[in-house]
Amino acid sequence: MMPMPSDANGNGDIFGGWIMAQVDIAGAVLPARIARGRITTVAVNQFIFKQAVSVSDLLSFYATVERIGTTSVTVHVEVYAERNPADPKTVKVTEANLTYVAIDRDGRPRPIVKAPAPAPAPLTGA
Repeated sequence: MMPMPSDANGNGDIFGGWIMAQVDIAGAVLPARIARGRITTVAVNQFIFKQAVSVSDLLSFYATVERIGTTSVTVHVEVYAERNPADPKTVKVTEANLTYVAIDRDGRPRPIVKAPAPAPAPLTGA
């Protein structure tokens, strides 16, 4: 994702709130798959801005599952910026931990149904 000039403050740095929104979107992908349905963000447990993000930085978001609970999934998201197309450099600019909760149609927490473990592959041999 590439932030645009409308996402920047007067100094040319990208608004932290814009980055937070993108992290929330990226972070929700795995919990939605795990919960197999609707989720909601319930906590931003940690958010660290390591370096400023500028217009034209190419951002990549990487999420990993930290914990799966009865109704919640906690993920860790790392954000990297590729800068200076003439001499590309990649730097970590942000990292965060967020917790999402699976919810039903009425917005109430619902249990996450654990997927069964895959069956072992049949043994073949000579």
